[in-house]
Amino acid sequence: MPQGFLPGIWFLITRHWRVFLSGVTTTLIIALLGTLIGFFLALPLVAFRILPSSPNDSTIYRIVRGVVGSLSKAYIQIFRGTPMIVQATVIYYGVIYLAGYWPAFIAGITVVGLNTAAYMAEILRGSVNAIDKGQYEAGTSLGMSYTMLMIKIIFPQAIKHALPAFGNEIIVNIKDTSVLSVIAVSDLFYSSRFLTTTYYRQFEVYFIVSVLYLIMTLSFSALLKGIEKKLHVRHHVELPTSQTTPEVMDL
Repeated sequence: MPQGFLPGIWFLITRHWRVFLSGVTTTLIIALLGTLIGFFLALPLVAFRILPSSPNDSTIYRIVRGVVGSLSKAYIQIFRGTPMIVQATVIYYGVIYLAGYWPAFIAGITVVGLNTAAYMAEILRGSVNAIDKGQYEAGTSLGMSYTMLMIKIIFPQAIKHALPAFGNEIIVNIKDTSVLSVIAVSDLFYSSRFLTTTYYRQFEVYFIVSVLYLIMTLSFSALLKGIEKKLHVRHHVELPTSQTTPEVMDL
């Protein structure tokens, strides 16, 4: 490897571009799939938290509502209150301890999905609460059940309003996949460590890595802004994100 910063950068890019490309691909797959999984897991979590109640509810319904609501709150509190790097080690080695071998790549997607679900549930809940109560009354007057009301009227509007926050979660997950190196997931950060141990030139390697992360996040940010513009999404609802300090919830 030649001496000098710029010659070293050029050498690494031209000789080992496959290493960086493989790391970028793995990072994007884990971030996108993890975010998608988190979104679908968040839907039942938020549904459990906003189940309606009335004085005429049966005892069984009240018990079920209390149980699923408490479990949803506990799940959100746990995953928002602990670092992803700790979650990755606990989940990965816990499954290996209980069931044996578990591919690190699958474990990484699972960890990102479970972590994202907690944040997306709070984002979506805030968006649902911001919808005008008249929407509920209109759906009820048309004879819609609670489930149909949520699927046809409430959730579509809530998802549209929460799109900027959802986009932010994708960008955050692209960066946060780097912590999965603790369980040997071959993302961009972990793959680059091979080059640092080969040439002992950490600065050049991690400079390239930082530029690649910046390119990915800026590209997705521009893409998401374009989608929001086409859908005419307004940033008038303040919603929590993974950068928001988790509040204490009553369990």
